[in-house]
Amino acid sequence: MLQRFTLIAGPCLLEHDGLNVEIGRQLASLSSALGISVVFKASFDKANRSRGDSPRGPGLDGGLEQLRHVREETGLPILTDVHEVDQADEAARVADILQIPALLCRQTDLLRAAGATGKVVNIKKGQWMTPEEMLGAVEKTREAGAPSVAVTERGTFFGYGDLIVDMRSFQRIREACRVPVIFDGTHSLQRPGLISGSSGGAPEFVPALVRAAVAAGCDGLFLEVHPDPRSAPSDSSSMLPLDELKPLLERVVAIRAALAEVDLEPSVSTG
Repeated sequence: MLQRFTLIAGPCLLEHDGLNVEIGRQLASLSSALGISVVFKASFDKANRSRGDSPRGPGLDGGLEQLRHVREETGLPILTDVHEVDQADEAARVADILQIPALLCRQTDLLRAAGATGKVVNIKKGQWMTPEEMLGAVEKTREAGAPSVAVTERGTFFGYGDLIVDMRSFQRIREACRVPVIFDGTHSLQRPGLISGSSGGAPEFVPALVRAAVAAGCDGLFLEVHPDPRSAPSDSSSMLPLDELKPLLERVVAIRAALAEVDLEPSVSTG
């Protein structure tokens, strides 16, 4: 898994079975139509919300049941994030890929717990971390037993309240860590603290950054999508409307085909 170009997509936060399955089915349809590997992602608990009274999700037990239902209805593999050591084994009973949030990417015990499950682990790069610093996180996870590790670039702090994406990062992470490098095209456009009590965003720039990242050689994409982002309980200011995903992916496929024609398509590194 993650050894070929992959799209990791879904809502930020699990909401209800009907919506989860609706999104999953549309993603599965796009996978078949465009020949792209797709992984369904969603969180059962957003433990790092800006405000204490913000919605956090259905929790571990309810969330894993919802994720299991998505897999049964769509056949898609599942990714979800873990915030605490005790969540890793339980989440691994359902998820094919465990994700370490960017704000926790140096937490040794969490990385080791995720790696020890034997599942693939995707580590979000901290917004303050250099590409080369991610090697420590990758090594901790590998040494614990993870069969494969990926790193996701999700932007770097650019002063207060903004992020910027350094397109050199994909090559630097790959060379330093020898892992597939995913580009998070929605969180990279967050505006931390822009809105009182929550993060803002600039989703109108998602297509441009995604096209640039694919041309620069990323090994996959991470995109939060929703039929109606404005109604979403989390990350409503940065998610991509679901109906805009297909035309974007068609351009991604075209860019990768052009790279392959001139032998510039990067090989996905194993981790």
